[in-house]
Amino acid sequence: MSHAGAQKGSPLTLVLMIASASIGGTLQYGYNLAIMNAPTTFIQSFINETFLERWDVQLEEYQVTLVWTIIVSIFSLGGFAGALIAGPMTIRFGRKKCLLLNNIFLMTAALLALTSRTARSFEMIMISRVLVGINAGISMNVQPMYFGESAPKHLRGAISLSSAVFTAFGVVLGQVVGLREILGSEPCWQYLLASNAIPGLIQLLTLPWFPESPRYLLIDRGDKEACINALRRLRGCEVQSSELDEILQEQAETKGMRASHPWELFTDRSVRWQLISVMIISSAMQLCGNDSIYFYASYVFKEAGISDDKIQYATIGTGTCEFTACIMCNLLVEHKGRRFMLAGGFTLMTFWAVVFTIALTVLFGFFCFFSAGVTGILPTEIFNQAARPAAYMIAGSMMWLNLFVVGMIFPFLVSGLREYCFVPFAAICLLSALYVGLFLPETKGKSLSVIMREFHRLNFKGQENHFEAQTKPQYQLGEVCLSTAL
Repeated sequence: MSHAGAQKGSPLTLVLMIASASIGGTLQYGYNLAIMNAPTTFIQSFINETFLERWDVQLEEYQVTLVWTIIVSIFSLGGFAGALIAGPMTIRFGRKKCLLLNNIFLMTAALLALTSRTARSFEMIMISRVLVGINAGISMNVQPMYFGESAPKHLRGAISLSSAVFTAFGVVLGQVVGLREILGSEPCWQYLLASNAIPGLIQLLTLPWFPESPRYLLIDRGDKEACINALRRLRGCEVQSSELDEILQEQAETKGMRASHPWELFTDRSVRWQLISVMIISSAMQLCGNDSIYFYASYVFKEAGISDDKIQYATIGTGTCEFTACIMCNLLVEHKGRRFMLAGGFTLMTFWAVVFTIALTVLFGFFCFFSAGVTGILPTEIFNQAARPAAYMIAGSMMWLNLFVVGMIFPFLVSGLREYCFVPFAAICLLSALYVGLFLPETKGKSLSVIMREFHRLNFKGQENHFEAQTKPQYQLGEVCLSTAL
């Protein structure tokens, strides 16, 4: 029988939870990548005017470009800081509350951006970008973790990949809002930079109504009843004990273990190949150059010979390509598997990077296949509950550091290598595809315990007895587990 105080749900609850978390989460990453492209010339003029008013100094063009590059790239350093604090925050506050608290950084950033023009301070824009970066760094780590721990096994890949779908949607939304006809004009650029507060407000109003991650509730907090109520709400039906068995088994495997620190993973042989995999793939997703192109899309299209009045519409085309490809990948990931999608995405990006070298005017294909990468799923699937927050911290740190590096050097690559500027990106994509195809085990449709055993065989070759016998679950598979059974 059902527990009298249990909350009922419906399958729609999971869908709405995904939308709520993503609107104020990874959508912000894509949105804040895109909105910096439209006001480039306006903010550069503002920087020059500010220097002239304060110190009666007329900056040279390269000096304005340098300040602008710092404003753009400092977003990545904020993201790096956010990735570092995301792990401790999820352990202390949980996945859902962490996403809600994350909006403090966002709202402060929006206020600074909104008032920067009146205050005649480009430094406020810099601080705003750092805070927005922290917000994005936290959400890029916490949201996939929240989704991976809340999703049923057969949908875990698709639901985790929805983070990428909302990132791509954020890019398109930012490009549209940044049109000159909307907020991309000279009088409105401060409102464009502050417009990211609206998705954050939507999340603050909606996410509290949804449950916490069931795995966090049971494994970290030891609250079985809350876990089952969360599962019931997210699934819209009584909880199958087969699903609860898997969580209980992971709880048994991590019993007595405290949450790992990031530096401890580097000396832990049992996660050697997992750590190598997330570091390589997280780095490759930025070193392929895709997100840096969004920073400098206007410059790239101008070099490609597109007229100034058409560039803003061309940039929307790139975002739309990635958004469309994300949706397709979301539909394919549970059929084709993670390794196929990652290796295929990097291989096709290699091909299109070569095409760029031959004809820089052909740009859209690259964005279509970038989204075949399913990087955000991996730490959830290949690390246990104790190591997962630290793994996301490392993966996120690699992603943001490499985004900063590529963001800083990309203009110099374009000016130095010109039509050969995509050759380094092609080499990185090819090497990444080879690594995924040769070394990364497939995780599609497998329980976390089975995945851990597969990586154990890689980490301890010839030592099959090293892995301790798994604790048997306390429920029979296939039975409905009611809260009164607890």
